[in-house]
Amino acid sequence: MSQSPTRQTLANAIRVLSMDAVQQANSGHPGAPMGMADIAEVLWNDFLSHNPANPHWVNRDRFILSNGHGSMLLYSLLHLSGYDLDIEELRNFRQLHSKTPGHPEYGYAPGVETTTGPLGQGITNAVGMALAEKVLAAQFNKPNLDVIDHYTYTFMGDGCLMEGISHEACSYAGTLGLGKLIAFWDDNGISIDGNVEGWFTDDTPARFEAYGWHVVSGVDGHNAEDIKQAIKQAQAETKKPTLICCKTVIGSGSPNKEGTHHVHGAPLGAEEIAATRKVLGWTAPAFEIPTDIKAAWDANDKGEQAESKWEELLETYVEAHPELADELLRRLSGELAADWGEKSSAFIQATQEKGETIASRKASLNTLNAYGPLLPEFLGGSADLTGSNLTEWVGCTDVDGTNANGNYLHYGVREFGMSAIQNGLALHGGFIPYGATFLTFSDYARNAVRMAALMKLKNIFVYTHDSIGLGEDGPTHQSVEHVSSLRLIPNLDVWRPCDAVESAVAWKCAVESENTPSVLVFTRQNVQHQERTAEQLALISKGGYILKDCEGTPQVILMGTGSEVELATAAAETLTADGIKVRVVSMPCVDLFDKQDADYKESVLPVAVTARAAIEAGATGLWYKYVGLNGAVIGMDCFGESAPAKELFEHFGITAEKLAEAAKGLI
Repeated sequence: MSQSPTRQTLANAIRVLSMDAVQQANSGHPGAPMGMADIAEVLWNDFLSHNPANPHWVNRDRFILSNGHGSMLLYSLLHLSGYDLDIEELRNFRQLHSKTPGHPEYGYAPGVETTTGPLGQGITNAVGMALAEKVLAAQFNKPNLDVIDHYTYTFMGDGCLMEGISHEACSYAGTLGLGKLIAFWDDNGISIDGNVEGWFTDDTPARFEAYGWHVVSGVDGHNAEDIKQAIKQAQAETKKPTLICCKTVIGSGSPNKEGTHHVHGAPLGAEEIAATRKVLGWTAPAFEIPTDIKAAWDANDKGEQAESKWEELLETYVEAHPELADELLRRLSGELAADWGEKSSAFIQATQEKGETIASRKASLNTLNAYGPLLPEFLGGSADLTGSNLTEWVGCTDVDGTNANGNYLHYGVREFGMSAIQNGLALHGGFIPYGATFLTFSDYARNAVRMAALMKLKNIFVYTHDSIGLGEDGPTHQSVEHVSSLRLIPNLDVWRPCDAVESAVAWKCAVESENTPSVLVFTRQNVQHQERTAEQLALISKGGYILKDCEGTPQVILMGTGSEVELATAAAETLTADGIKVRVVSMPCVDLFDKQDADYKESVLPVAVTARAAIEAGATGLWYKYVGLNGAVIGMDCFGESAPAKELFEHFGITAEKLAEAAKGLI
C-alpha cells in the first residue's frame, strides 16, 4: 500500500510550480511563494472552506494574497486544488491573454478574489470582505441558521505593513472587532532592496495589539503543526481579528539564494533550479505534478460536500424565513428590487417639478433619503465628514464594534482605507457601497479608485466641496485638477451635476451601473435649478445633452458642468440679447457622453459649429477635446485662494460675463 504524500511534499509542489513558471517567463517573484508554501499548504488543505467547482459559492472562505507579486503561490494553489486553471496557464505565466498575469487580476482566473499588487490594498480589501460578512450575517442570520458564516484569510508581507493604508485598514478592523479576519504576516525580513532592518524596525505584534487585534507571535512558518495550532487559536478568538506572525525564509528550498533579496523578484536560473530540485528531492520534470500529489491536493470532493451542507441549511432557512431568504438571494445576485426603476424615476420627475435651488450635496442627501428605502443593500459612509458630505440619510443605522446590524460606517480620517474597504465590500457581494470625503482628498484615495475601475466594480465614490466654490478653506481644500484627473482613469464614470435633478440622475445611474464604478462630485454652494422638458430629462443619463437651444443652427455652443452650468445659461441670455444664436450643453458626465453613438454626439455638438466655449471651475486641458484647439475655455490652471466663494469666482474670472466675451470672440 503506497503512502500518502507528506505535507512537505505537498508544499514542495507549490515551490516547484512557482520557480518553474517564473523561470519560463523569465520574470516574476519566486521568493514569497517558496517561503509561504508551508503556510499555504496547511491553510488550504486543513482549514479553507471552498469549492473549486463553484468559485462563486456565496459562503466560501475568502483568500486574499495581499503581497500580490507572489502571484504564482495563488496560481499554484488554484491549479493544485482543482480550479479550472490548467497547467498550460501556468506555463503561460505573465504572457499576453493568459489567466495568470504577473499580479492576480480579478476576473481572469477562477478563484482570484481581488486584484492585488499595489501593496497594502489586499489586506484592506480583506477588511472590507470580513466587514461584509459580519454585517450581512447580522442582517440575515437567525438562531441555528447561520447562512452567512465564513472566514477571510489574507497573506501579507513586510511591504504591505509598511504601506500607510495598512495602518488605516487594520486600525479600523480592530475597532470593528472583525473576528473572522485572519491575517498571516510573512516575516522573512527581506524586501527588494535587501534586509528590511535598515528601514523597517516596527514592533509589529505590539502595533497590532494596540489596534485591538489578537496576535499569535513566534510561529515557525515552515512547521505545519505550529501553523495549524496558530490557525486554531485564531478561529477560537471571535471578537478580534487575528495576526499570525510567521517567521519564514524567503525562497525556502533554494540552496544558494534562500534568505536573500536575490530570490525576491528574479528567476532562480536553470542551475539553481536544478540544485533546488535536488534539495527538495523533487524528480518530476517542470510543470508535471505526480498523480498522487495532485490527488492529495484536489479539493473538489471536500468542496462539494461543504457547499451541499450549506445548501441544506439554506433550504431550512428558506422554509423558516421565506421573505428574508428572497431578499438575501436578491441582494447576493446583484439584482435591484422590482420597484426600483419606477420609484427612482418618479423621484427624478418630482425633483424636476419641485425646482429647488440648493447645493448639490444637499440634493444628494435628498436623493439618498428617497433611494435609501429602496436599496437595503446600500452600505454607506464618510471619512469623518458626514455632516459636510451629507451622506447619512434618515434611515441610517451605524455599524460599529458593538452593532453590525446597520448600514452606515464612520470610517474616521481614512480616505484611502475607506475606498479600498469599499472595494472589498463590493467584491464580497450583497452590498452597494458608497463612501465620501472632500474632492481634494480623492488624491489620497486615488489608487483604490483606480483599482475599482480596473476590477469593474459597482462602487460609488462621493466627493463634495468640489472647487473654489468651497471658499474660505483656501487652496489646500479647493479642487482644481481633481475632476480632470479622475476623468483620465479608464472605466470610471465621473459625474458633476449642475442641479438637484442631475444629482438624482447621477445617483440612479451609479446604482444601475454594472461594470463601471462611479464618482459623484457635489458642490458646497447652492446651484440654480434648470428647467427641462421630459425629453431633456431622459437625456441626462447620456452624460451630455442640449439644455438651452435656439432656432435653427447655433452660431456658438456653450458647455459646462456643475455650478458653472448656470453661468453658461446666463452667458447665453446675454448673447441672445445681442442677436447671437446660442446653444447650451450640460455635460454632467463626459465619460458617458463619449460612449454615445456618433449620431447622438453630432446632434448635440454638430461638427459644423466650430465656435465653442466651455466653462468649469477647474483645469482647462480636457475641454479642448470638445471645443477644439481654436475654442475657448474659461477655467483655472492655478491654485485657489482663501476667500468667500463669490469673490473667488470673480477674482479668477469664472463668470458669465467672461464666458460671453470669449464666445463673442469666436464668432
